[in-house]
Amino acid sequence: MGKVVIIGAGGVATVAAHKLAQNSDVFNEIMIASRTKKKCDAIAADLKARYGVTVKTAQVDADNVADLTALLKQFQPELVMNLALPYQDLHIMDACLAAGCNYLDTANYEPLDEAKYQYSWQWAYQDKFKQTGLTAILGCGFDPGVTGVYTAYAAKHHFDEIHELDIVDCNAGDHHKAFATNFNPEINIREITQKGRYYLNGKWEQTGALEIHEPLTYPEVGVRESYLMYHEELESLVKNFPTIKRARFWMTFGQEYLTHLRVIQDIGMARIDEIDYNGQKIVPIQFLKAVLPAPETLGANYTGWTSIGCRIKGVKDGKEKTYYIYNNCSHEAAYKETGTQGVSYTTGVPAMTGAYMFMTGKWSGKGVFNVEEFNPDPFLAKVAESGLPWHEIINGDLEF
Repeated sequence: MGKVVIIGAGGVATVAAHKLAQNSDVFNEIMIASRTKKKCDAIAADLKARYGVTVKTAQVDADNVADLTALLKQFQPELVMNLALPYQDLHIMDACLAAGCNYLDTANYEPLDEAKYQYSWQWAYQDKFKQTGLTAILGCGFDPGVTGVYTAYAAKHHFDEIHELDIVDCNAGDHHKAFATNFNPEINIREITQKGRYYLNGKWEQTGALEIHEPLTYPEVGVRESYLMYHEELESLVKNFPTIKRARFWMTFGQEYLTHLRVIQDIGMARIDEIDYNGQKIVPIQFLKAVLPAPETLGANYTGWTSIGCRIKGVKDGKEKTYYIYNNCSHEAAYKETGTQGVSYTTGVPAMTGAYMFMTGKWSGKGVFNVEEFNPDPFLAKVAESGLPWHEIINGDLEF
């Protein structure tokens, strides 16, 4: 039915490629492109061995709009899946516009020289995509992504008005490393070390980094200390569901991880500005990324679960109601199927699912969209079938 290009060759791209190959009736031509072609070739070889699917590969620098445009014009995909770095979002969107391709990503744009997370840069492409008759789907991972679809599903089926939204993200797994991040170390550390922010009664309230925390109980996992931080989907969700009065995002961290993170900050390795080292310009956090374990290598010894969901409070038929919708994902099961750990799996499966929604016409429209603007029902059916089943707790204790 359609051609797809994946840009990127890390853990998320690996999972998405597996899932595309498992749906070859819809994705009949696949290309994987990144700066390092041998990574693409390794994924392609694995897909050929497992599923008998032939995948094309290419070397491309996604920051070079002209080169990427030329590649897209040559292959002519219907959809480009941006599973590279958030720094590259706008360049890839520009190339899609120039080549006449639709677009999907898993994380919003952030500038290389500033750890700032907001959708304004990508929302500004609305008219360009609409005028060219193209679709751009933003934030189609898990969080952002599935959490937005969960919220849309809750609004459609369980609430007349949503008043409070808490997105909770627990990784209760153990990779048996002294310190490692579950996705790109540079992005991960930049995100966690920023000031916290949450939405309250029409305004954004700011907190210190990881200043607010409390123990929360995660299904099948137990109690984990959870830290309030800012996450990009809050921005789009309070816009698209204007009855929300309070929206927050929580993530779990172990004490050993936080100790390492504090030392990294204290010794300057979390800096994102250039320094001079022996006559060369280097960025400390990029050097740190080079020496830390790559997220896609963690899966072999990873044990335990992730648990991610939305805890929602609101009104239905004049009565107060609570609703908790979540997924638990096994690191071991993710590795057995795709050779990656659970955090990559929970991002790559939704990326494929969003692509599947678009390619099969279940999600459509011209312009720039966040995932919660589409019909949540077919997405949740497909994402469950594809390895991320979801569960509900109605009128339970939300613990907040």
